[in-house]
Amino acid sequence: MEKFQLTLLFKIIGLGSASGLIYHDNTILAIGDNSSYLYEYNMNNNKLERHALTKNPEENIPKKLKPDFEAITKYQDSLYLFGSGSTEKRNSMVQVDAKSKSVIQTQDLSDLYLAMQSFGEITEEEFNLEGAIFNGETWFLFNRGNGKTNKNVVFTIDGKNLANEFRIVANEYKLPKIKGIRTSFTDAILVDDKIYFLATAENTDSTYNDGEVLGSIIGRIDVMKMKIDFTKKITNTNKFEGITLFKKSEKEIEFLLCEDNDTEVLESNIYKLVISE
Repeated sequence: MEKFQLTLLFKIIGLGSASGLIYHDNTILAIGDNSSYLYEYNMNNNKLERHALTKNPEENIPKKLKPDFEAITKYQDSLYLFGSGSTEKRNSMVQVDAKSKSVIQTQDLSDLYLAMQSFGEITEEEFNLEGAIFNGETWFLFNRGNGKTNKNVVFTIDGKNLANEFRIVANEYKLPKIKGIRTSFTDAILVDDKIYFLATAENTDSTYNDGEVLGSIIGRIDVMKMKIDFTKKITNTNKFEGITLFKKSEKEIEFLLCEDNDTEVLESNIYKLVISE
């Protein structure tokens, strides 16, 4: 896992502050952390469509009001979008039909988020979900440890639902530093029995305020052991916040990454990351 290649693939005009993406059949489904739309980008004709996630959808929502959708995952015919939980307005999960792109339901996960904070020994100020995985039975939710105590935690959640009947296991990870700053989870994806994750070093001790970006890494966790297999720095400048599988062969695996530009400019760069097996 020492060899990698990172290239800028294309730019999506109309999508800002990209925080998560899913690739399927030459189409990218993406979310932005300052928007209440689901974005659908056709790579064949470069067409971008917007699908409302709320009754009165907006773009470039003021920071203190935004739902802060930071994580997206797909299982069968449903998409699941999670608010970061970093403020009271960011506690929703939206389930979307993957075919019609219509909202199936919106859930308030305040009780789950409070339970996760308790199990993970994370204060309310340091709770900040940035990644989600669902395999049909188990949820994996990733707390970004960009607060003062660097609490990078993967929550493994089982149960009948996420509202009031669930079981939680919390695993904390000490991720590598870049230029003296600890990296912190920004997204993850499940490929076979391995979790591939992104983590970024940002010079801030706040889950709310942005800081200078010092680079990003990719890493891998064995699901059976919940231990990190490897980590690798892939950039000194980019704040990658979304990862999705693009192609996989016996010799290499290709991902698409999206970058959060932390501005109000409605454009997002999509990168391709190739890692040799």
